[in-house]
Amino acid sequence: MQGTLVISLDFELLWGVFDKVDWREKKEYFQNTRKVIPEMLKLFEKYEISCTWATVGMLFNENWEEWNENIPELIPDYNNIELSAYRYGKSIASKETEALCFAPELIKLIAETPNQELGTHTYSHYYCLERGQNQAAFKKDLEKVVELARKQGVDMRSLVFPRNQYNEDYLKVCAEFGITNIRSNPKDWYWQDTQKDSLAQKIFRTGDAYLGFCNKSYKNEEIFQIQPGVVPQMASRLLRPYSDIKALNNMKLKRIISEMEKAARKNEIYHLWWHPHNFGNNPSRNLNELEEILRCYKKLKNLYGMKSIHMNELKLQSLKIKL
Repeated sequence: MQGTLVISLDFELLWGVFDKVDWREKKEYFQNTRKVIPEMLKLFEKYEISCTWATVGMLFNENWEEWNENIPELIPDYNNIELSAYRYGKSIASKETEALCFAPELIKLIAETPNQELGTHTYSHYYCLERGQNQAAFKKDLEKVVELARKQGVDMRSLVFPRNQYNEDYLKVCAEFGITNIRSNPKDWYWQDTQKDSLAQKIFRTGDAYLGFCNKSYKNEEIFQIQPGVVPQMASRLLRPYSDIKALNNMKLKRIISEMEKAARKNEIYHLWWHPHNFGNNPSRNLNELEEILRCYKKLKNLYGMKSIHMNELKLQSLKIKL
């Protein structure tokens, strides 16, 4: 098996951060995000990069009228009501906010771009470890996103749990809807129990982007089925956005490139992920950094035969090798 680069993106727009920001202060940020996605796709085509776009299902809607029509019959009843996308959506619905919350034309562009996989980030950016929600509501959430995707001719096979709230108990529900690939968290302690997200976890996650051992890639043998047909795939590294501190950018890129080189030499898997909206500030600089990473991939492809595949292809590769 060759070294393998896997990229997955959490495509959310406002639905990913609505409980953390004031949308009025983020209009330019998300306008930039909408512009940067086609540029990202051009880079992926240029360097022949496969990618899984874990997409919040609410983005499929054209407008607030359609959004209202697509509210599932059962929704999560979080103890913390501030986490409800439905409550939030009803509070901000207007023509002015539609571009922050809906993106069917971008989803279409992704689906039409070579080597891109359209996956799911649940319908409502569903928090799978929060108190108050349950498996029945999660099932209705997935049912809705699968329904909307199939209307676009897409059968979803890959899922990323929002806020990395990986819930093994829900894998059986995923399998019922044909979702067989799940991005799981890195093994490090500071990526576990993400719903608690202590200060220590945040500090160590931030520091790990710049310093530490080159140990984020892993062997194909570490991928195995949990539920019948469902294959969790560990994330390796979050690509953090451009910083105004030049030294941090250099350290971050050096770390990622070193980890990619190790994966290529050792025939291991390196799974890089980020949110498209992470490029909302300093979009051109973020795109330049991405291209530097992709140029490194091309070099490793020529030197070691490294390949780029998306999450569903990784599952198929893993199962084929084990057979």
